[in-house]
Amino acid sequence: MLLYPNAKINLGLNVIRKRSDGYHDIETLFYPVPDLCDILEIVHADAFRMQVYGAQVEGENLCERAWKLMHDRFGIPPVAIHLYKKIPMGAGLGGGSSDAAFTLKGLNTFFKIDLPDEELCALAATLGSDCAFFIFNRPMLARGRGEILTPLDFTLGDHVLRIYPQEEFVSTREAYASLTPREPVRHIDSIVKLPVAAWRGLLVNDFEETVFARHPRLAEVRDALYAGGALYAAMSGSGSALYAIY
Repeated sequence: MLLYPNAKINLGLNVIRKRSDGYHDIETLFYPVPDLCDILEIVHADAFRMQVYGAQVEGENLCERAWKLMHDRFGIPPVAIHLYKKIPMGAGLGGGSSDAAFTLKGLNTFFKIDLPDEELCALAATLGSDCAFFIFNRPMLARGRGEILTPLDFTLGDHVLRIYPQEEFVSTREAYASLTPREPVRHIDSIVKLPVAAWRGLLVNDFEETVFARHPRLAEVRDALYAGGALYAAMSGSGSALYAIY
């Protein structure tokens, strides 16, 4: 079985409060990026094994955790997973979460478990805060720690340019370290109903303030995108990828 886990961008990201479980309550609009994908292959094997090509992943890969979850819940046999990484890591594009969610979806089909998306979504949420989004893989307003999802009838009809400065790596832990949670002045679902040209100054990513202070080059790139005629430009997630809408 061959799958193509795609990236996402965040349209706005409000970090609202820190929770008692150590996570944060957020609000964001997850938007799929279908033309930027990893390549994931699942085949039968005598023992579980995983091979990653391209960028290497430190520690236990989320795909392995996804297989262990399905193995423990449903007794599925071992598989070999081959993952070719094309989505940059440390970029706020959700590559690892997408890989995990697509592994769950792939194993569900491969072994004919036939779980509905809602149950796969609940399993995905145990693997990572934005994993659940990739089960549905359509524009979703996300709340809670990212797992409370509401579909939005929303399409970016304009041209979207993505930039990943390879010399800049931002860890999610670093991005949260000096951030002060706050209630949003205006909620994202109301802002995106406005013309894209009106988003600047309203649709904010709370991570930009702290990440740009540590990585001023990213702020320079965003400003250059605006200078080049972008209607809206922002950092995706906790960075370091940026995007611009024209």
